[in-house]
Amino acid sequence: MDIPTPQRVDAPLTKHAVFLVVTVREGAEAAAQVRETLEELADLIKSVAFRDLTGSVSCVAGIGASLWPRLTARPLPAELHPFQMVRGATHTAPSTPGDVMFHIRGNERELCFELERQLLARLDGAVDVVDETVGFRYFDSRDLLGFVDGTANPVGPEVVSAAVVTDDPVGAGGSYLVVQKYVHPLEQWNALTTEQQEAIIGRTKLDNQELDDAGAAEQKSHKTLNTITDPRGQEYEILRDNMPFGSPAAGEFGTYFIAYSANLWVVEEMLQRMFIGNPPGKHDRILDFSVPMTGNVFFCPAAEVLASLSDDAAADADEGEAVEPRQTLPIARPRIPGPDGSLGIGALRPEEERIEE
Repeated sequence: MDIPTPQRVDAPLTKHAVFLVVTVREGAEAAAQVRETLEELADLIKSVAFRDLTGSVSCVAGIGASLWPRLTARPLPAELHPFQMVRGATHTAPSTPGDVMFHIRGNERELCFELERQLLARLDGAVDVVDETVGFRYFDSRDLLGFVDGTANPVGPEVVSAAVVTDDPVGAGGSYLVVQKYVHPLEQWNALTTEQQEAIIGRTKLDNQELDDAGAAEQKSHKTLNTITDPRGQEYEILRDNMPFGSPAAGEFGTYFIAYSANLWVVEEMLQRMFIGNPPGKHDRILDFSVPMTGNVFFCPAAEVLASLSDDAAADADEGEAVEPRQTLPIARPRIPGPDGSLGIGALRPEEERIEE
């Protein structure tokens, strides 16, 4: 199967980023305005990027499940659905509103600013901004907890297998996108010793070396809980582009988690292990110092699909009368057995069916 050209999910890490989430207002006119803006996004990026050819400005657009049938009659990508709240015994990952996500990146703040300004000017009257987060690179790609972030990201040809859909004809060339906005109570985190922090993260703080995994029944590190493998031990990778954000004056310190994946279930399994625990009841201890404020799922269609949404658009459909997307068979996702032989997996399953490792 020929894979269409993806959007720039593989754009290099930059010094600045804007994470913009909007909801689309009711009515066919608002949907048409959004559709037209998305179709012209590539040209808009070029017009801003031309002002500084060294600025590495880019923008990836993701579309939410509820908006998809309002924009196009193309089938829904196989795994696309709204973010599902994950409720653990101690911490909860909330699901929050969001129809479109714009991930703007650049090495110059003014380029990100200008691209966002022009986008919102084109969308004026059709959308409402529900979250705007401005991220920045912090020293050598560290988060505000002081650890290097994104070390396990795939590189080279591995990016496509990790982040780009290749086994679903409907979603080929696209990527599932999961975003969460976390805030950190830094005073509490900084009260820990370096050794305590390293045990929680699973890496050394100074030189970013992996620490040994905890035992099967012990409370595992963040690194271990976010490592998903198949029965042969092969790791499922995702592409992260997390960035710190914050305001010392406002006492706000946070990390914007953003993950592109060829398989949505992989990210969902990571979140289940973090919030439910692995084994259940032993949650990721980073959540004691990272509070999730938002949670969204989007699909970033291939560049040519994004540029031609109107080819199959429900252009004449009124609110509530959008064309139902043609359904496709879901992709069978691998089952990862636990020590007890259980094959339940995924944040969407009833709690009693979830993996018990």
